[in-house]
Amino acid sequence: MLYHERLDVYQLSIQFVAAAIAVSERIPRGYASLADQLRRAAMSIPLNIAEGVGKASKAEQARLHAVARGSAMECGAILDVVRVLRVESSDSLDQAKEMVVRIVGMLSKMCR
Repeated sequence: MLYHERLDVYQLSIQFVAAAIAVSERIPRGYASLADQLRRAAMSIPLNIAEGVGKASKAEQARLHAVARGSAMECGAILDVVRVLRVESSDSLDQAKEMVVRIVGMLSKMCR
């Protein structure tokens, strides 16, 4: 097992990717770019966490964790837009948003 795979924030971000993909599949065709953006931003989170953990300098680690945090914030905004479109149940959006909030909190600590 690689080190980043042991991190709670990485494990949660992988779970969020699955949730984001499920949400994106229910976004109407007219909003395909929104669905694509949600998938790309969600995938960016664990990828940047893993890359950051692999860097030798603390500054570079913090920078990549900040990028991951930015992607998580972007996902939060996209979920807000999806809520306005009313294409997903409130419960699943609430669960996805809760994951984002937890991810942002953990990454904020890792950026210090």
